[in-house]
Amino acid sequence: MVLHCSLLVASLASLPVIADASWKPVGGTDPTLWILLLLVSTVGLPYFLLSTTGPLIQAWVSRTLVGAQVYRYFSLSNLASLIALISYPFLIEPHARLATQAWSWSAVYLGFIVLCAACAVYVYRVAQPLPAGAPQAAMPQPGPTAAAPSAGDHVLWLGLSAMGSWLLVAITNHLTQNVAAIPFLWLLPLTLYLLTFVLCFESERWYRRGRWLAPAAVLLGLCAYALQAPSLGSDVKLAIPLYAGGLFVLCMFLHGELATMKPAPRYLTRFYLMLSLGGALGGAAVALLAPRVLPAYYELGIGFVIVALLAVAVLRPRRLWAGGAGLLAVLCAYFLWAQVDSDFRDARQVARSFYGTLLTLDVHRDEPADSVRQLYHGSVKHGEQYLAAHRRSEPTAYYGQTSGVGRAIAASRQDRPMKVGLIGLGAGTLAAYGREGDLYRFYEINPQVLDFARREFTFLQESRARVETALGDARLLLEQERPNGFDVLAVDAFSADSIPIHLLTREAMAVYRSHIHEQGVIAFHVTNRFLALAPLVALLARDQGMHAALVHDEAVGSALRKTDWVLVARDPAVLQRPGLREAASPIEPAPSLRVWTDDFNNLLQVLK
Repeated sequence: MVLHCSLLVASLASLPVIADASWKPVGGTDPTLWILLLLVSTVGLPYFLLSTTGPLIQAWVSRTLVGAQVYRYFSLSNLASLIALISYPFLIEPHARLATQAWSWSAVYLGFIVLCAACAVYVYRVAQPLPAGAPQAAMPQPGPTAAAPSAGDHVLWLGLSAMGSWLLVAITNHLTQNVAAIPFLWLLPLTLYLLTFVLCFESERWYRRGRWLAPAAVLLGLCAYALQAPSLGSDVKLAIPLYAGGLFVLCMFLHGELATMKPAPRYLTRFYLMLSLGGALGGAAVALLAPRVLPAYYELGIGFVIVALLAVAVLRPRRLWAGGAGLLAVLCAYFLWAQVDSDFRDARQVARSFYGTLLTLDVHRDEPADSVRQLYHGSVKHGEQYLAAHRRSEPTAYYGQTSGVGRAIAASRQDRPMKVGLIGLGAGTLAAYGREGDLYRFYEINPQVLDFARREFTFLQESRARVETALGDARLLLEQERPNGFDVLAVDAFSADSIPIHLLTREAMAVYRSHIHEQGVIAFHVTNRFLALAPLVALLARDQGMHAALVHDEAVGSALRKTDWVLVARDPAVLQRPGLREAASPIEPAPSLRVWTDDFNNLLQVLK
């Protein structure tokens, strides 16, 4: 008790939990280690102590109130986590600046320390020591058996916990990157995951093996099958309920078996240690290991196989059930093989990194001149190029001549060479607009995108302009560079719901403004099914004393896509140039929308 309370007091030195500006990353290297170090330095000790307090207090209570149902506290802890999770993006983040949140959290954390100290004092005063020489096992142990857990029990605790965490992260990645990039979709799997802990540890009435095995087996097989069946696995209306339901039922099995195996309270600290270690290992396997060893998102299929094998171990006393689980493992392995075979049979190149999975494929159409090579990042198309030699230099996808950026480049051409900056490389399509003497400078954070653009597409090599590439976070690079005087600066780093918030803030707009000349244009690509970003960009422009207009393009052409671009300029006359005036339209302001800053954003207000 003294040690824990002393560490809690020492953790006050970490407050408030705000990262120093010196932690800004540099270059285009994998930021995983940098992120982990940042988290350790800012929230490491408070997080460690918060995570250990629950099991520790349960251990105190088990030695004080003999017969207390201490494992229900674990259910209560997860229920509180669930409430906090749902509350944050809807009740806290939209209304408070980051600094306000950090100081408020620090104040509540101080209150938490006081409560922990009070609990320690209370337990110390009311604890009844055992008679001298009496073994700990002499204490009454209601519920779970008082027998010491075996090495096999420890392994099963670890495996069951790890696979629950594995499925959570893998299914979240699959839904948000391969099925539908819908804002806040990540909340659904995490909510279901925590709910299974709440139910399984609240009481034994929620999990009965006989009721959950059949649904778990059916959903496990369907989810594994859907990975290699696009008609099911890529259909938003089918895939989201399938994988959400699969996660819930499979985690009910995994966490229900964990709750069934929980030991007597005297062993609960090692039980929670295995749960925590398993959760960390499962999450790390998917988030840290998989991107480095797997060429694409195969960790979910692998997870399904391991879950089935784990079921064999859990059900081994029931040979028939264990045999069925073994057959299911073989079936999941076959579907995994079919997924890998399909990916590499259809794709030209597949690569994986911290930033996700990239692949290129050729789409052959009835008219050979319309055949294209496409670049995908997860489920989002990031560019394409005609395969026919005479059409390779045509702008495609979101960058046609009637798109906002195409019009901005055409309208900005003068009798002198142009300087064009582009945030987000994709296939390098915009280099097709380059003329002799022009400079096109691309900013790209993912080294693999640059590699694909050079090897799989020819926009960069065949551009008549001089092409430069800068690897790293575009805003950080621009902050370090001297003013470039761009004629056009295209901001095209927004992918579906994956909005890099730091590129849409007051501070970011000020950086962009400093890098265009007096008659320059900043072009924001805001095409999005779920988010209305145009009013936000217009608000940011007004905040900087600039002017904005929306260019919507219906994009007539086999390799063109409908787009929305917002064009921003210092001088309103720039937006009245021929080619822009007839296509531009005013942007309807959004009621109550506030300017986003590095210290505040509200994604809810831009939902369509």
